Amino acid sequence: MDALDPTPGDLDLQRANDELRDASAEEVISWAAQRYGERLVVSTSFGATSAVMLHLVSRVAPDTKVVCVDTGYLFPETYRFAVQLEERFGLDLRWATPAISSARQEALYGNRWEQGDEGVAEYLRINKVEPLEKLLNELGTEAWLAGLRANQTEHRASLPRIGMQNGRVKLHPILPWSEEDVDAYMERYDLPYHPLYAEGYRSIGDTHSTLPTTEDMDPRDGRLLGKKKECGLHLPLTPAQNQSLKSSGL
Repeated sequence: MDALDPTPGDLDLQRANDELRDASAEEVISWAAQRYGERLVVSTSFGATSAVMLHLVSRVAPDTKVVCVDTGYLFPETYRFAVQLEERFGLDLRWATPAISSARQEALYGNRWEQGDEGVAEYLRINKVEPLEKLLNELGTEAWLAGLRANQTEHRASLPRIGMQNGRVKLHPILPWSEEDVDAYMERYDLPYHPLYAEGYRSIGDTHSTLPTTEDMDPRDGRLLGKKKECGLHLPLTPAQNQSLKSSGL
């Protein structure tokens, strides 16, 4: 939880966490949908097991808007997978796209993801963080469902079931789920994995920074963006970043 973020409205964050700490994923989604309605979104990357969260939301709160960041560098299989899930689950899908195209970025600045940590940070800001923040603002988003799990990264292991990020309520319905829980849900509902999953891609992002991994590796070891395990979408903005985005119209 971002300590700099105020808690909106009359939400008692501690009480909500106490209430939902041991709740099922469906109960967390239902609680959020009843409280926030059209101001609620669910984010997805259309990654390896993204069908889980999208199926959960389509069952419990089917009117929830789905947001996804299109950097312009997603795998062709990811775009096709998105269409497959959009049609199967009847998703209200909204894409967040950068203000400047990938072709223009490369022409003007080169491959920023190859330019050290500063280049990576700039790449993530332009292609992921700012586009998503702009879309969330346009949608009037007050609460955000995300399919993060505690066993994925150190940062995610420290998250509460309900927290705050950049002035919005952030909910993690499947936070306590294990890999086995995910696989069992996928099997129960006959859900598809990302097409590249069968080729060893267990954590899937941009084409230039994703590699397959073996079973003895952390899935996120296949994500190559400098020292980062988090792409920035699930990290709170600093006060300076918040002010910059607001003043730029984002």
